[in-house]
Amino acid sequence: MNKRNGFTVIELLVVIAFLIAVAVLGFFQLSKIRNESDNTKKRTAINAMYYSLEEGFYAKNGYYPEKIEDKTLLTMDTALLNDPNNKKIGDRASAYRYEAANCNNGKCKSYKLRAVLADEDDYIKESRHK
Repeated sequence: MNKRNGFTVIELLVVIAFLIAVAVLGFFQLSKIRNESDNTKKRTAINAMYYSLEEGFYAKNGYYPEKIEDKTLLTMDTALLNDPNNKKIGDRASAYRYEAANCNNGKCKSYKLRAVLADEDDYIKESRHK
């Protein structure tokens, strides 16, 4: 009898198929974890903007700004105005939106802050005063 050492082609194909399946599942899990992390960052940033608008800007001025810029929200870290892809609020490609309403000469009565989330509905915070 001839005794051969090594693996058969079928054994190698089974191992390769298993490794490919593990790699694909790992890729999707990694993608899901990244999306959840980005969504958490977006919610945190929107909450920071909301509290800065309400407790800082509105409390001091009695109105909301027509648009948000670095100099508008002095009570928060301005780095939070950039989404996880480093697009600044107000940029068309940004995941963050500031929608001012009932504005007159740059003074607005209300607003909506919106973050576009991955695999979830948008995260929205509305002004306390209308």
